[in-house]
Order: sequence, then structure tokens, then C-alpha cells
Amino acid sequence: MSMQRTVVLVKPDGLQRGLIGEIMHRFERKGLKLIGLKMMRLTDELLDTWYAHHKEKSFFKDLKAFMTWTPIVAMVWEGQEAVSAVRKIVGVTKGYDAEAGSIRGDYAMSGSQNLIHASDEPDNANKEISLIFKGEELFEYENAEECLIYSDFERGK
Repeated sequence: MSMQRTVVLVKPDGLQRGLIGEIMHRFERKGLKLIGLKMMRLTDELLDTWYAHHKEKSFFKDLKAFMTWTPIVAMVWEGQEAVSAVRKIVGVTKGYDAEAGSIRGDYAMSGSQNLIHASDEPDNANKEISLIFKGEELFEYENAEECLIYSDFERGK
């Protein structure tokens, strides 16, 4: 197991539906540590890079329009195997297929308006962090609960 960082974006539909607090609450309850947080508007240039793998697809224009509809809330979470832990909390992509108890399973019905983005693997998480956050926007600190969340071995003690 390793300590990882991962990106979560609350998309425009999550912002409009007032789910930011609920979404953050899920990750906090899991024991993940919030180390970066901001509200921002995504630009065309950033979305071209972020969704480069979708650039030639028919839905790309609509995806960009949706992601620029309102600001988004961007977060970086840290923890043991954070990428996979966050993906499990988020649920599968299509809300109607997502597991009950996951964010999408509890709050989403659409295949595309699915409330949230979460990095799919550690390399992409690092790339996405660098696209959204400057180094000084990420914070290292000792969380008072870490001794309750991780064993001494996992904390390197």
C-alpha cells in the first residue's frame, strides 16, 4: 500500500444540486485527508488537455459546454491507495448502474451528468493535480485522526 493523492472535481450538476458538502463528507468519513480545495471555471484550453482522449468523439463539444456551464469545485485528497478508495466511493460512471451507497449510486441517474470526476489511476491523478493546482495550493499537515485511521506500520512509525 502507498500514500497517494487524487483529484476529485464536483461537476456543474453537483454544484447546482447543492451536493458539495455531502460529497466532501463521504471522503472525510472514509478517512481521506483534504489537502487542496478551490472553486474555479474550467477553460477551453484546460478541457482540451483534460479530455484529450475524447477530442474526436461526437459528444466532445457538449461535454465542454457542460463542464463550463458553471464553476466546478476541485479537490485533492490524500490517503493510502487514495485513487482506488475514491473511485469506490464515487461509483461507476453511469449513475443508473452505480452501486447503492456510492455517490453516483445515491445521487445520479444519468450516464453523462454524473456529478463528479475522480482520477482513474495514479499517473493520471498526478497529471490532473498539476493541471488544476499550483504547488502552493496543496498543503501538507498532520491530521490529528491519522493514528486512528492507519496503523503505526502504515504511517511509517
